[in-house]
Amino acid sequence: MAFINENYLKLSPHYLFPEIARRVQAYRVKNHDAKIISLGLGDVTQPLVSSVVEAMKGAVEGMADEEGFHGYGPHRGYDFLADAIIEKDYNGRGVDLSREEIFISDGAKCDVTNIQEIFGSDNIVAVTDPWFPLYVDSNVMAGRTGGRRENGHYEGIVYLPCRPENHFIPRLPQKKVDMIYLCFPNNPTGAVASKEDLKTWVDYAKENRSIIIFDAAYVAYIQDPDIPHSIYEIEGAKGVAIEIRSYSKTAGFTGLRCGFSVVPKQLKAYQKDGKHVQVNPIWYRRHTTKFNGASYISQVGASAIYTDVGNKQTRAVIQFYLNNAAFIRQELTRLGYTVYGGIHAPYIWMKTPGGLSSWQFFDLLLERANVVGTPGVGFGPSGEGYFRLSTFATRENVEEAMIRLASM
Repeated sequence: MAFINENYLKLSPHYLFPEIARRVQAYRVKNHDAKIISLGLGDVTQPLVSSVVEAMKGAVEGMADEEGFHGYGPHRGYDFLADAIIEKDYNGRGVDLSREEIFISDGAKCDVTNIQEIFGSDNIVAVTDPWFPLYVDSNVMAGRTGGRRENGHYEGIVYLPCRPENHFIPRLPQKKVDMIYLCFPNNPTGAVASKEDLKTWVDYAKENRSIIIFDAAYVAYIQDPDIPHSIYEIEGAKGVAIEIRSYSKTAGFTGLRCGFSVVPKQLKAYQKDGKHVQVNPIWYRRHTTKFNGASYISQVGASAIYTDVGNKQTRAVIQFYLNNAAFIRQELTRLGYTVYGGIHAPYIWMKTPGGLSSWQFFDLLLERANVVGTPGVGFGPSGEGYFRLSTFATRENVEEAMIRLASM
């Protein structure tokens, strides 16, 4: 008899984004002529910049001869990319890292989901509420939770409400937790954390011997140089934090898949007898066992964004999405909506009008404006009454969507 992993049976039957796709498809079946504009998914629309394309072309052409052919690459990733990451992403912010602390992967989603595997199943996990769904779902799958309550919370997880009154920055938990998921700039709220905010969490983690899993997938959208771009800008963070980044939203790699994690050598976890162990070699063991490395071609493409030309071109695309965000904020505010985010992040977090629930507003927006967004409650109970709009769209669609909202 083959037994199923019953932890999967605790999950909601539908992951958020496939459920949105299902509802949109059902609407299309009944309304064949509807011209639907999607501001729901965080998928990019602008093409790859020319420097990335040319670099990848060269890599592909090199694969056609013996000298330039690459098979399995280094499990941690190629040194040329790791060196660029260290110099351009970290050294300039006063952070020193070694190649052995960089792990190139096929994207932040996989790393955020997989990193929990190396930690004990009896760890107490804390997440912000609202949260990105995979933080919770991956821990449910691993057996760190009890059942799912009616409000969407799982028994055994500590939830940290993020609302306007605390500027969407979580307060410290009132009970001890072992693993903490933080995401800044935040998806879905668009909030950013100051050095003081992050220091509070680093100090907590040091005091309680906790580990922070810091999702920095949207760091490229930070416009203020005084806002931390890495948790390692905070003293002591290397001893308590793993940082995960992505090229998906930075350079349009949603279809190429490339990202990386930083696991510092100072980072320690603990055995049941209280003895500490280094996390870096354990993650390396997991990484080399279950992963054969990101594509050589994708890594060459990623390295191109660190050149002067590549950086300039990539920044221009990021600014394009930020301009979309500024326009949406402006128009929604003019229409009387309460709006958050969209300044240092490519997401708008808006209050639903007239006391509508998140899914009620989703249906209203789809039916009356043929515009798709993401119901805030899909990110957790504290997201009820809110709605996320993505700015990853063409300018034409963004402007048309705002015209449609104005006519509702």
